Amino acid sequence: MIEVRFHGRGGQGVVTSAYLLALAAFKEGKFCQAFPFFGTERRGAPVTSFARIDKKFIRTRERVYNPDYVVVLDSTLLDVVDVDEGIKERGMIIINTNKDVNLQTKATVKTVDATDIALRVIGKPFVNTSMIGALVGATGIVKLESVIDVIRERFPEEIANKNIEAEKQTYEKIRG
Repeated sequence: MIEVRFHGRGGQGVVTSAYLLALAAFKEGKFCQAFPFFGTERRGAPVTSFARIDKKFIRTRERVYNPDYVVVLDSTLLDVVDVDEGIKERGMIIINTNKDVNLQTKATVKTVDATDIALRVIGKPFVNTSMIGALVGATGIVKLESVIDVIRERFPEEIANKNIEAEKQTYEKIRG
């Protein structure tokens, strides 16, 4: 089973990120879950969401305590949240930032400036679909085409097209 934890702030699409990833896995015939965990429920407060993907039925319904992958949509959370908590030995943390990150962790750390891409392509700092592109590009847990299909189904055409372009650019950036 692959487990993913997303960190961001309220209003950044953290919950939608897990949901879109799970839908993409479902499109590929995999079993999946996506669910949020809220603390103080307000815009700008730290929010965590989770996704699980497996080839067989997923019985557990608890939070993800030992993720394979952690996706951080807002790097300011690195000073507030222990994003490394519970990560597996061969895990990976993908952070949206344009700065060098000195994170003491046993996991691989990758960074990508999804905010810059989102601002250029979408015109707003909506990084959730871009960070899914980074996750897929770095890990291959689902196909990029599956996520593109889900975005096309979920959003109106103009919004979908911009998000897909931002996702593709982030996917290529993290692979390259």
